[in-house]
Amino acid sequence: MEKHSLEQHPSPSLEIPDFPGKESQKKWYNTGMASKRVFLTFLSACIILGGTYLVVKIAKGYRPTRQGMIKGTGLLAANSFPNGAQVFLNGKLTTATDNTLNLEPGDYEIEIKKDGFASWKKNVKIEKELVTQTNAMLFPVAPSLTPITFTGAMNITPSPDGQKIAFYVASASAETKNGLYVLELTDNMLSLQRGPKQIAQETVNFDFQQSLMLWSPDSSQLLLSYDGRNVLLDPTRINVIAELQDITYRMTSLFSEWEEEAYTRERIRLSKFPVEIQHIATQSAKNMYFSPDEERLLYTATASASLIDNLIPTVPASNSQPQERSLEKGGIYVYDRKEDRNFRVGTEKDSVLSPYDRPALAIDLFNNKPMKLEASPSAFHQLQGKTEAETIQNFRLHYSSIFAGGLQWFPDSKHLLGIKDNSIIVMEYDATNQTTLYAGAFSENFCYPWPNGSKIILLTNFNQALDGAANLYAVNLK
Repeated sequence: MEKHSLEQHPSPSLEIPDFPGKESQKKWYNTGMASKRVFLTFLSACIILGGTYLVVKIAKGYRPTRQGMIKGTGLLAANSFPNGAQVFLNGKLTTATDNTLNLEPGDYEIEIKKDGFASWKKNVKIEKELVTQTNAMLFPVAPSLTPITFTGAMNITPSPDGQKIAFYVASASAETKNGLYVLELTDNMLSLQRGPKQIAQETVNFDFQQSLMLWSPDSSQLLLSYDGRNVLLDPTRINVIAELQDITYRMTSLFSEWEEEAYTRERIRLSKFPVEIQHIATQSAKNMYFSPDEERLLYTATASASLIDNLIPTVPASNSQPQERSLEKGGIYVYDRKEDRNFRVGTEKDSVLSPYDRPALAIDLFNNKPMKLEASPSAFHQLQGKTEAETIQNFRLHYSSIFAGGLQWFPDSKHLLGIKDNSIIVMEYDATNQTTLYAGAFSENFCYPWPNGSKIILLTNFNQALDGAANLYAVNLK
């Protein structure tokens, strides 16, 4: 067979032979390709910019209409806790929580319902390009009760930090189990298994039922006062009362130290509010209580006054509920420093116990430097009364309105807890959605929230026929 090498038969050349006009056609081709690339780049940029613009507009609530125009809408984030509730818009079932609706700007009646829970209802204002959230907290209509104590509870004293409750037990099965106890309000499994912890056994030196108890401002110590004798207890361990030093000789200085600590805390918290609110709080208000997140202030007006508008820059999609900026003497209000909104939530007559009067401690708020005990030893006597009992009550009232039966903050800082018509009620800080949490019998007008808002604690006796002692119960809200 005959073989041929590639060298003998080279491949034909692919080069286009020269002809007249070849260079001009190359130039025309290259120019066309360059123009096409520019056009495609321009078209891609337009698509990207147009798409971005459209996405931004949709995110802001703009939607196309039947006329082909894009119209601005507002967004309603219909959320609830727990979720899965029905959302009624102007009386019509529209969706379920959690969902977001595009609505034309305007006023709407929104109602959220879920079986087994009290309904939530509000009139809200939807604004163009803004998101309005319902954040509806739904409370059960038939909550379950869980006993916390079984051998009675008396002389109940919550701590200022809201994390502990001290009380006295007198009817335990063994005498050594009678005495003072501290209940840690945590959801730690070990804490729940242990239950209340005894911190002192009953002794002949003190009548724990008649003794006065007062927590230190930082909740690290517990003062026990009875018949002219005063001792400090450590709430983390067992205390032998007979071995504790009587500190009666230094009570005045101790109260001054505690008042300085309370004064410093109040000054720091109040300094975060607008100057006009600081003036009202220190000059024409009493019974101030900060929300747990320190963004809202519950107070009672002692004189008529007016809050000017726009104390702070307007916040988008702020609370649209009617507010009251004209203050009346005896009115109870909540001021929101984030949204510059002021709501009336009651009157002084709403207190189920005797009226109380606690002025602000930080009356020198506008001085550049806070007072110090070392420099002004006589300055911290505002809470000190004529007797130790009066002083202890003044400190208690400073810590919490629970000691006077007034409204108290719920742990979420968005609700207020109180007593009305012999029932325990909760309502939002703007005075809407008042709900009855418990309408049964309870003792001493005592109700107190669990720190995470999952339950409230009350004192009641379900075995009155047996003349049993009242016990602490948890009303489960979640």
